[in-house]
Amino acid sequence: MADQSSPDWTLIPGSSAEIGQVRERCRSLVRRRAAMSAGASAIPIPGIDLMSDVGLLSMLINDINHEFGLTPEQIERLNPQFKLMAYRAAVGMGGMLVGKLVTRELLMHLLKRSGIKIATKQVARFVPFAGQAVAAALGYAVFRQIGYQHVNACAAVAQELTAVRPR
Repeated sequence: MADQSSPDWTLIPGSSAEIGQVRERCRSLVRRRAAMSAGASAIPIPGIDLMSDVGLLSMLINDINHEFGLTPEQIERLNPQFKLMAYRAAVGMGGMLVGKLVTRELLMHLLKRSGIKIATKQVARFVPFAGQAVAAALGYAVFRQIGYQHVNACAAVAQELTAVRPR
């Protein structure tokens, strides 16, 4: 049985090089999911892209948190001192979704923060062909931006925790 007083550092990348590798894997995942989002944005049915984005973002955020060892369950396995450090680092880095259970309401709040692009995407959809291409391009850009921000926040938190990690 594992000692609960020591953190399980095997979950969090152990060095800057490992963090860089995880970061690049996650950025690749973001681009693939953003392409899927763009595909849904090109469908001329109002609302389908938003529902698709919420589902894809939810899975993406959870996958990124898991890759960095920063899911709520993984953070719970850390001792209290390091758990507090993880949450403080997440707040300090602006990582609104780092170490959190991702809910539909939280994702809708995040998407509303990108409101102008979302509104433009919805309006552009009603212009035949070119509008659908614009909607897809905007969908890709918004999704990728949100994903990259989350990857960067997770990498910063992991870097912060790695810096204080016992050797």
